[in-house]
Order: sequence, then structure tokens, then C-alpha cells
Amino acid sequence: MAGNTFGEAFRITTFGESHGKAIGVIIDGCPAGLEIDLEFVQSELDRRKPGQSKITTQRKESDIAQLLSGVFEGQSTGTPITFLIPNEDQRSKDYDHNVGPFRPSHADYTYQAKYGIRDHRGGGRSSARETAARVAAGAVAKLFLKQTAGIEITAYVSAVGTMKVEKPYTELDLSTTENNILRCADPEKAEEMIAYIDSVRKAGDTVGGIITCIAKKVPVGLGEPVFDKLHADLGKAMLCINAVHGFEYGSGFEGATMLGSQHNDLFETDFSTRTNNSGGVQGGISNGQDIYFRVAFKPVATIMQGQETVDKEGNKVELHGKGRHDPCVVPRAVPIVESMAALVLADHFLRNKNAKI
Repeated sequence: MAGNTFGEAFRITTFGESHGKAIGVIIDGCPAGLEIDLEFVQSELDRRKPGQSKITTQRKESDIAQLLSGVFEGQSTGTPITFLIPNEDQRSKDYDHNVGPFRPSHADYTYQAKYGIRDHRGGGRSSARETAARVAAGAVAKLFLKQTAGIEITAYVSAVGTMKVEKPYTELDLSTTENNILRCADPEKAEEMIAYIDSVRKAGDTVGGIITCIAKKVPVGLGEPVFDKLHADLGKAMLCINAVHGFEYGSGFEGATMLGSQHNDLFETDFSTRTNNSGGVQGGISNGQDIYFRVAFKPVATIMQGQETVDKEGNKVELHGKGRHDPCVVPRAVPIVESMAALVLADHFLRNKNAKI
């Protein structure tokens, strides 16, 4: 199976399945001499791990990262950094009902058709459990960006279903994001959204949402023409996260409703811009302003209600959802979005080193 490696200069390869012995990641290209704060890496994994609250899956995984290589006396050695994260709370029997039927809107049918075999236990490699490995790698990328350039990346839940945070991120206190179980930077709106998610959970259903991400202090010049534009790589990074169905940066789709005279970001004498409809990227290259984008997540496909589907022979059957699943993925997806953004920026930061003498 190809497609398990992401990045060029700062490159990661993830491995493992949802109900296998472990998942993990190999980070290649991290420069030597970086201070690797393992407590920070673990704190990032703790933000993503299951069982955090009533609005997340109740699977209990400690997600303790075991460092296997690439670090000596607290610093990166320049060789591959490897983390292993054991799976501790598999309940594979919860998926016995899934051997024959194809779950609606899951990867069951496509994996079976493509490979002729599939791991029915929680989706195997297609499970969102794989993203824990990305968060471990993203934590290292965050450390690299912070130590070398002071870059800071913050994401928060900005919508759940039809409920939205109306204020722009510039009017929110992003330091409060971790103060509620939803990871929403608007405390009042967060309470409404949490209550709604809980009601959806009790009804045996699921709901989608949107995460907004902001990268501050990004230097000018990150991004490669023509096919490796910064926003294009950010888009790929977000769209390869489980359940993501949309990506927009800067003014996004709203920009299509504006006139050029309204949309253009006019320069000041210090090369900053009065507005930031470009989302910090122009011509595919960072312009020194905040990079900001939004990521849309669909409702979780597994619902605790009966649904019509078919089995491997094409026979119609009724499938009832079982197991432990998130009623809404966005609270746990916030660190995943941040991690993938960090991986892209770390990769382009290293690639940009050879741009000029």
C-alpha cells in the first residue's frame, strides 16, 4: 500500500492499524540539535486521545508515546526519529457484525474493491486512530518551528452543524481554546455547541463541524511554485485527515462574491497589508501575514441507528452501528489540524533554505 509518507525535506511515514498491536511514525529529515521535549509531545497526544469527555468516543487509550530512535540526551541526532504508540483498548469483537456488510460512507467497500482484502476491525488502516501518529510527528514539527522561527500554530472549533462562531479569530482570545471540552475559542457559543452534540449523541446520531487554524509569525517566502504552492500543500494535508470534506484559506469561497477592489490586500510601507483576504499566502508563497484557513469535517459515518446497506455478495442487509465512536470529531481533530499544518510549514521552511544565496 503506497501513500503512507508525507512531506519532502521534513518527511513522515506512519504505520499500524486501529486494532493491531500498535501504531507509530518515523520522522526523517529533522535537523540535528533540536531540543525534543517529550512532555510536550505527550501533551499533544493527550489532546487527541479518546475518552476525554462525554462528547468523544469512550475508547480508553493512554496513547503513551515510546521513543525508539533519533534522540540522544534530549536532542535530535539528525537520524530518523521513531515513536511507537501501543494499542491498549481494542475490542475487536465489537466489529464482528462488520465482516460481511459494508458500512455506509466508510472505506469498507473501496478497500475491499481495491485490495481484495480489508481489516474489518474498526477500519484497520483507514481508521482515524492512525492520526495519533501524525500528532506525535506534528509535535516535533511544532518544536522545530518554534525553536527556529518562533512560529505559533493554533486551531479551534468554529462551527458545529449549523451553529457558528460569528466573531473573526482576531477578536477571540485563542489562549482559551483548551478551557472547554469542545476546544472552541468562544466560551458562550461553546456551551451551546456542547449541549447540541450531547443531544445528537443521545439520539444515536452524529454531526459535523468546522475547525479554524491560524499560523502566526510565519516568515515571507515559504512555498514552491508551481505545483507545491503553500496553500496547495496545506489543502492536501487537511484533506488527507479522516472525515475532512472541505478546505478554504483566507477569504475562501466568500471571496468569489467580492469585487477585486474589495478583495485586494493593499500594502503598507512596511510591506504588511491592510487586510488579509489572501490568508497569508500570495502566489503560493507566504507573505508574512497570519496564515489562516478553515477545515470542514463531515458527520461521523457510524451512527447508532439501523441503516440499509449491502454485503460482499450485493445482498441487501440492515446494519446497526456498534462500538465506541465520536458523535462529533472536531474536538479531537483540533490537534490533528495543527499537527498537519506544522508538518507542512516545517517541510517548506527546510525547503526554502536553498531558495537563494
